[in-house]
Parts: sequence; structure tokens; C-alpha cells
Amino acid sequence: MSRKTGIDVFSRRAFLRSAATFGAAAVAGPSLAQTALDDVLNAPRRGNWDDQFDAQASRSTAGVQSNNPVLGPGSIPNIQQAISDYQQIVSAGGWPQVGASQKLQIGVVDPAVQTLRQRLTISGDLPRAAGMSNSFDSYVDGAVKRFQARHGLPQDGVLGEYTLKAMNVPATTRLSQLNTNMVRLQTMSGDLGQRYVMVNIPAAYIEAVEGSRVALRHVAVVGRMSRPTHILNSKIYEVILNPYWTAPRSIVEKDIVPLMRKDPTYLARNNIRLIDGKGQEVAPETVDWNAEKAPNLMFRQDPGKINAMSSTKINFHNPNNEYMHDTPQQGLFNKLMRFESSGCVRVQNVRDLTTWLLRDTPGWSREQIEKVINTRVSSPIKLAVEVPVYFVYISAWSARDRVVQFRDDIYQMDGATELALQTGYNQEGGQSVDSNLTPQ
Repeated sequence: MSRKTGIDVFSRRAFLRSAATFGAAAVAGPSLAQTALDDVLNAPRRGNWDDQFDAQASRSTAGVQSNNPVLGPGSIPNIQQAISDYQQIVSAGGWPQVGASQKLQIGVVDPAVQTLRQRLTISGDLPRAAGMSNSFDSYVDGAVKRFQARHGLPQDGVLGEYTLKAMNVPATTRLSQLNTNMVRLQTMSGDLGQRYVMVNIPAAYIEAVEGSRVALRHVAVVGRMSRPTHILNSKIYEVILNPYWTAPRSIVEKDIVPLMRKDPTYLARNNIRLIDGKGQEVAPETVDWNAEKAPNLMFRQDPGKINAMSSTKINFHNPNNEYMHDTPQQGLFNKLMRFESSGCVRVQNVRDLTTWLLRDTPGWSREQIEKVINTRVSSPIKLAVEVPVYFVYISAWSARDRVVQFRDDIYQMDGATELALQTGYNQEGGQSVDSNLTPQ
């Protein structure tokens, strides 16, 4: 698998910027287009906006992404540098609390914006050259988006509930969070392997790392607080294409049996078969669904698009019966709070990860993987070389360029209540199986 180098990415971005400029000139004429662009970029005033419009500001979130893995050779020195930076912020008095009488977003003029500017300048999200006016201009918009990107929030440039809460976490608390996570990173500072997968639980995302650089990143859905995803070190040994899904006893009792009482066709509509202890299929109409106890049968869902694991299951050694998998509910990956499972991890674009995992297993190209998935036949594949996987709880880290990232302390392990911003969200209920069965 080929990977873009930093130079390649930079060159591509430069090319795209050049192409965009050239395209505008081709439509409006070279002279006219350049004059109009210069007028916008160089105007000292723009209505009530006191600061010069900066076309680069709104793109500042691009600098937050990094090829540096959360777990890697640079993890410790990078977070040590972040701790040093935040010690200086704390010793200088920290940052102000941001309040607002109205929703702060681009175009707003409000005294609270000046406080917002101070807050963003201190944390390094807003250049000092942007000034301290009351206008929410493009500089502030870009800085808010950069802040949101660093905190795993939707990058809309608007100070909504969670952006404001994250912004008002005191600098002393963030420093403590960095120190807590440095200890966690130190426990993972050994040889992780040439190729490995990291699942960062509070960030709800996955990195596939190769040669100390991130080869793939995947958005994930992890366990809710009442049924957390476990922290562990293991090895991925198997990928199953078109997996069967066996419903856990808890889902059978709490969800499937009550649904069968209301709708006797539920099992058939969801391609779920009943299997007895001898491996024989049992007809649903022969079961007393009103009995006090759920039937002592296996509830097994056939492979297919509506299967709770959809196309793929990724197995790793662990005592908790947890695994990574695909899902038919792709909309879950667009949510801010992706803490909805019972411990297992749903992976967006899982086929990319599968291809990467099977790279050293002969006969399993991307084309072959897709071909087998289309057959709907369950196909277990043992990896020729097992790949290390690390499930970690890292809620604060830093890249080599001193961009510091923070995430919500969803499992309340960092020792400060203000870090658990999303506490109480879907901690007990989880995702209902009514519309689509949900594995762990």
C-alpha cells in the first residue's frame, strides 16, 4: 500500500490552491480576477469587521491533522513539550472564561468576542496579529474551527454548547489532564511493532500505524459508560467477511423477546434463525414467546446488508468477547457523541482497514475482498501475520508541531468533572434494536 509523504500532501495542497486561483482567472479574465482578489485580501476595512479579511484563516483547521500517531516514538517528548507550554499558560494566569448574550459566529459584533479573542490567542488558536476587536471576523472563525478540530468537535465555527464548555475548561485542569495522559503514554512507550492498530476510546477513532506514521484513520463508535470498551493490548488474528451475528443473551431477553410478542414476523424480517443445542433450526412459531424466561436457543442472524455487523468482523484475542466490525447504521459515524455500543467497536470505512490488515495474507487484494462480500457467504480469514492492536484511553496528546489535542473524558477517568462534558448522554439506553439489531 502506498502512502503519501508530508511533501506529497503539501505539494497537492499547493497545487489545489494554484488550480483554484487559475480557475477563477480563467472565468473572469486574468487581470480582472487578480484585481478583485487583491481588493478582498488587501482591504483595510470590511463593513464593521475591524480586522483584515484573511483567506487562509478559515483553512487553519488543516494544520491540526498530523501523520504523527498518538502512540509512537514521539508521543512522550511531544506531550512533555505540551506540558511545558501549558505550565507557562497557567503561570501567566490562564485564560478568561467566555460568555455570550447571543450565539457567537462569523459576522457577529459583540463585546464577548474580545474575550473570545483573548482566549483563543492564549491557547495558540488565534494569531496575535488578529487584534482584539469585538468583531467575529474570518480570523476568529478560523481560530474557533481550529479549536474545535483540536477538541474533536464539529468544525462549524459556531460557539455552541459543547464548544463553549470545552473552551471554559480552566487551563489548570487542562494541564492536569496532560500530566495524567503522559503517565498513560509512558506505559505504552515500548516497542509497539512496525505495523499496529490503535483504538483511542475517548477520541472514538482508530489509527493504523506503519513505520511510525499514520497510514489510515477511521472514525469509530465505542462503548457507552455503562458498558465500556475495555483497555487492552492484543493481536488481530482474523477477519470474517459476511459474518453471522449471534445475539447476546441480554439483547435476546431485553429486546428480541418483547419484540416477538408484538410482531411474530420480527425474526424472519431480520433474517434471524433459532438454533438449538444440537445445531438444528427451530421454527419461531413453535416457541412460547409469552413464557417467563426467554427460550434457551441461539439467535443467529444470517450474513447480509441488514446483519448487525454488515460486511465485516475483525477478531482479536480478548476475554471480553469484544471485536471490531462494520455496521448498517452508517449515520452513527456522523454523530458528535459516538459512545453507543456495549463494548465492541464499529469502524467507518472498515474495508480500507481490512485491506490494510490483509496486506501480507496471500490472495486477499481489495478486489478479492469486495468479490467475496458480494457473495454474502461467511468467509473467515486468518491473518498470515497477526497485527498488534492497542485499545487505549488517551484524552490528551500532542503532535510534533505542538498542536495539542483534547477529548471528552467520557468514562470519567481523568479526575475532573468538567472534563466529562458529555456525561449522561445515552449512558444506559444505547441504540435500540427496534430498527436495526446492534451487536456489542
